[in-house]
Amino acid sequence: MWTRCPRRARNSRKLARVMSAVPGVSHIDCVARGDELQIRYAREPADMVLIGTQRATSGGVDATRGLLAVNPRANVIVFGAPDDASTIAAAIAGGARGYLRWDASRPAVIAALASTLADVTFPVPREPSTPGVELTKREMQVLHGMSQGKSNGEIGRELYLAEDTVKTHARRLFGKLGVRDRAQAVAHGFRRGLMT
Repeated sequence: MWTRCPRRARNSRKLARVMSAVPGVSHIDCVARGDELQIRYAREPADMVLIGTQRATSGGVDATRGLLAVNPRANVIVFGAPDDASTIAAAIAGGARGYLRWDASRPAVIAALASTLADVTFPVPREPSTPGVELTKREMQVLHGMSQGKSNGEIGRELYLAEDTVKTHARRLFGKLGVRDRAQAVAHGFRRGLMT
């Protein structure tokens, strides 16, 4: 697994420690720039590429677009600030499969990366089976919670719902959107303008 490191080295080391706990991860490496990422990926394609984004800078978005322009099946996840929807949306529109919040808990990051690695044969979200997808208010609330990197339990506590109820809403919205997992649902939500 290759990762494009965030600017600060301390964050890079912390992220590498978290990723080392993900089942199936055997190799982690960091690069600092988008052009270096493309060179390294050409030499040794990765199962997953994590790209950091920062508000008011285009580096992460440009790196995402640049890598996917040359390698359209690259499995890219972006990391960004939870309140930086515009940068995250630009990365998703550029082809990233999904995103995680910088402040996501260690278990949430491990679960999301493990889920993405388990599904590397489906790097691009599928189109919905019907063009006019309508989500209920509750499904939109669950999708919004997912977009913030929250677990089903956290979403449930926020909405005063049982975790199993949140899972039911999640399954329904996955079916309506024609997606397989949370990362695809969030990516689809940004692409279709369901979230801003």
